[in-house]
Amino acid sequence: MSLKQRLDEDVKAAMRARDRERLGTLRLITAAIKQREVDERIVLDDAQVLAVIDKMVKQRRESITQFDAAGRTDLADKERVELAILQEFMPEALGEAEIEQLVTDAIAASGAQSARDMGTVMAQLRPKVQGRADMADVSRRVKARLGA
Repeated sequence: MSLKQRLDEDVKAAMRARDRERLGTLRLITAAIKQREVDERIVLDDAQVLAVIDKMVKQRRESITQFDAAGRTDLADKERVELAILQEFMPEALGEAEIEQLVTDAIAASGAQSARDMGTVMAQLRPKVQGRADMADVSRRVKARLGA
């Protein structure tokens, strides 16, 4: 079952269960997916749907940080609930050792020697780690390995 189909089934289940919080978050996800499909005039595959959900996860994390700093625990709690629902659709996160191994393999496979080759290394890593690791963290690791 594709991610979009799973989302549709979860929306139906949330409607039947009258779970307003879950339904609202699921509708936000489907709206973001449809918006991107309309904007780009394409049908998103699972990898692209994951990218949309990953972006929403990052937004929620940033919002939680800002709401906590402002003392708005009510809004931060709402964002945490949405974040938990969003993370249900994300693949299992990679561990530190797995990320290091993927970075090592990508550098070896691309033959990267310096920071100039970082783009090719990241291009190889992106499909493997998208949604499973923080891309900024992966980028820092590659940069450190290439001596940038």
